Amino acid sequence: MSATSTPHEHPGVPHQPAPEAGETPGTLAPTPSQTIGPFYGYALPFPGGGDMAPAGHPDTITLHGRVLDGAGEPVPDALLEFWQAGPDGSLRGAPGSLRRDPATGAVIGRDGVEFTGFGRVPTDADGRYALRTLPATAPAGRPDAAPYIAVCVFARGLLHHLFTRVYFPEDTAVHAADPLLSQLPAHRARTLVARADGERRYRFDIRLQAPADAGTTADDGTCEETVFLEFR
Repeated sequence: MSATSTPHEHPGVPHQPAPEAGETPGTLAPTPSQTIGPFYGYALPFPGGGDMAPAGHPDTITLHGRVLDGAGEPVPDALLEFWQAGPDGSLRGAPGSLRRDPATGAVIGRDGVEFTGFGRVPTDADGRYALRTLPATAPAGRPDAAPYIAVCVFARGLLHHLFTRVYFPEDTAVHAADPLLSQLPAHRARTLVARADGERRYRFDIRLQAPADAGTTADDGTCEETVFLEFR
């Protein structure tokens, strides 16, 4: 019986050529970045992921909304991550979001005491999410920045996650000087500002793509594609 064999071919799987002279065996081209996969529902959300404010904190606000595609349909399996500066503007954060049971290793979530500055929330079947957190503050050392919450969006069909921000309507006076908002046309900047939706409650929808009919864009920017950021 011969000691040599040929690779087993699988339909649809590209054949990897043998390395050329001088190449390191086993070196392959990097695969593309992607966030597609049916793993959000059981691998990434954790208990209390949307409860960034400590339980019972009197300053708690609720940020809620929907993630929508270009047709205005809900995205039911998106995952949103939130980061924000602490009440003192600090970006250090604090431990406590992803605690694990020392016996089983299971994620048991927040300690219910510390404000960690981090949240992770999946959307439901209607594309809805809800976050309970403390009022946004501007990062320390950035006197020109308006208060905001940073958001990262993961969803099916996105090869790269998307970054955006949530600003708040009560800070309109400082929006004109904000390094990001001040560079945007008014109708685009409005896609980054949450709307008051009750006492200590705000609505912020994330639209992944503008409608096919650009003529349907509303004056308040609600039908505009959300502004997304690129970090280099």
